[in-house]
Amino acid sequence: METKVSYNTGYLTVISLISALGGYLFGFDFAVISGALPFLKESFGLDEYWEGFATASLAIGCIFGCLMAGSISERYGRRPGLLFAALIFFISSIAMALADGRNSFIAFRCLAGVGVGMASMLSPMYIAELSPPETRGRMVSLNQFTIVLGILVTNLVNYSLGDGGESSWRWMFGLGAIPSLLFMVGVFFLPESPFWLLKNDKTAEAERVLLRVGNRQYAEKTMQSLAGSMQSAEKVGYRDLFGRAVFPALLVGIVLAMFQQFCGINVVFNFTTTIFERIGFDQGSQLRQTVFVGLVNMIFTIIAMWQVDKLGRKPLMLFGSAALAMLYVASAILLKMKSPLAAWSLLSAIGVYAMTLAPVTWVLISEIFPSPIRSQAVMVSVIALWVGYALLVFTFPILASRMGVYTPFYLYAFICVAGWLFIKLKVRETKGKSLEEMGEVFAAH
Repeated sequence: METKVSYNTGYLTVISLISALGGYLFGFDFAVISGALPFLKESFGLDEYWEGFATASLAIGCIFGCLMAGSISERYGRRPGLLFAALIFFISSIAMALADGRNSFIAFRCLAGVGVGMASMLSPMYIAELSPPETRGRMVSLNQFTIVLGILVTNLVNYSLGDGGESSWRWMFGLGAIPSLLFMVGVFFLPESPFWLLKNDKTAEAERVLLRVGNRQYAEKTMQSLAGSMQSAEKVGYRDLFGRAVFPALLVGIVLAMFQQFCGINVVFNFTTTIFERIGFDQGSQLRQTVFVGLVNMIFTIIAMWQVDKLGRKPLMLFGSAALAMLYVASAILLKMKSPLAAWSLLSAIGVYAMTLAPVTWVLISEIFPSPIRSQAVMVSVIALWVGYALLVFTFPILASRMGVYTPFYLYAFICVAGWLFIKLKVRETKGKSLEEMGEVFAAH
């Protein structure tokens, strides 16, 4: 009687969680600016342009981080790339805390962005390459869970430090050194990606890794599946991204990545204090709203992890786009009225985003590309994501200052409608398919 394929779910979960600590630090660096902005504006005299640039500077570093991650992960492996990202997180956390002026702070926040960019690319890709198709969506979503956990914990810490005086922001940034150190230690216990090992003729090591993830039947099946893609893996380069077989998938990845940012939700994460200051909340209430944002974000991300391998990617993306459009219109009306009820509509938008566009976009980016070109395609898509983030957070303070804090939400609602149409027409369901199945068309090319 033939033995069925089985997986070591416990081991897979542990290594996914360790890799996803990069996501936690992503969440930290992403969220810490929200609580720190009131203090930074006072310490460094930031106007709306510098407020936007100080926030967007993270994304500038992220772009360089993605470029570095692509080169390092292809040449040395996914694991060394994660280790280097952890080191950058550690150094930048301390450097930001000790910054003595606006320019040095922004420079060190750019450095933090290098770590975020590397982690945002490598963590989901690493998890996807180790996970069986049946659990891949859930495992990659662990990365999103640690991102939102990092956001929540950071917002709680920011809130607790809110009464600490003008040096509070230094503690907010400096405490990031602790999880950075834990991430560095954890990476030493990670195996290398079996795909990278096979690509570099380390067949025995790849088999050992796969035997720890599943039983022998799983290891043999996966080795056979990967072997075919290895034949073309040596022949590809960035030029192949624009080939007829790959470019449609690349275009989908780029548009989804930019849509995840242009949908506008990250202005709520990064400018919570600014938004609620405009409708009359005091500083304590502003920081308390950041905690509520983080809590709702985490709860609905857990729901997404439970459902992403059941409901599928496309239905969740369509629902998220439509619901966000409606909630943004409601939020814009309430913000214009300076109604406290705006907090509820914005928290509802956070919940919808956390359950749909936030995790599912990362899952799709990590799985829609064929194996031989995956790292290059993921890198281009994630760079597009960070370009979108930079433009979003740089423009919001300027738009809010000149047109009212409510006006940008009408624009984000329109973008969500356009995103819904794109997903409906161009995105294919990938639930339950192996990474190699999605790469067959490329292999034939």
